[in-house]
Amino acid sequence: MTIRCIAFDLDDTLWACKPVIERAEQRFYAWLENHYPRITERHTPAELIRKRINYMQQYPELHYNLTRLRKDWLAELADEHQYPPTLVEAGFEVFWLARNEVSFFDGALNVLQSLAGRYQLGVISNGNASVHHIGVGHLFQFAHSAAEAGVAKPHPEIFRQALAKVNILPEQAVYVGDDPVRDIQGAADAGWRTVWFNPGRMEWPGGQEPDAIIDDLAQLEAAITTL
Repeated sequence: MTIRCIAFDLDDTLWACKPVIERAEQRFYAWLENHYPRITERHTPAELIRKRINYMQQYPELHYNLTRLRKDWLAELADEHQYPPTLVEAGFEVFWLARNEVSFFDGALNVLQSLAGRYQLGVISNGNASVHHIGVGHLFQFAHSAAEAGVAKPHPEIFRQALAKVNILPEQAVYVGDDPVRDIQGAADAGWRTVWFNPGRMEWPGGQEPDAIIDDLAQLEAAITTL
């Protein structure tokens, strides 16, 4: 059946995630130093990150909603250091704005612009980056997050909900992502065809194999024609 829709993961598929998050955490810490110094007097940047991770690990049932988890942690952080709850929204905004300052992989924008002329494009992400805030939302017919879905990838329900937005059958859709389980296994379980973005040229770890493998996004258009 003809492919009508191509949906993408974001982090480590359209841009490198680690430098973005590191920069966002640094900016958040610098903001705390200026506005809530009792926190940074007690915690180094690394300690604060560990503190957040430890907090989030206590609530696996909320891992589909990273925004809520971070805000809940910020509320606890404010209370622990005797600061008002106004820290929560302001602190989250500082992190989130920096989290959306991304550098697309070489050629990624050209590929998206080319595909947008012939396919319906979408985003399905477990994270809280916003293609609309980043400035490329006009290229996508939908952007579906785990927080909106109520479940995170690899749960097939998030993929089913996304397709319902554009009234497309699973066999008419392709999902492009870097994670063998969350992206490839999850989409395949929902009946999608899959493209594994593997710039590191790693060996397939096992399980449901992707329908195509690319190591450069410039290869995607050709790969789609083989599906």
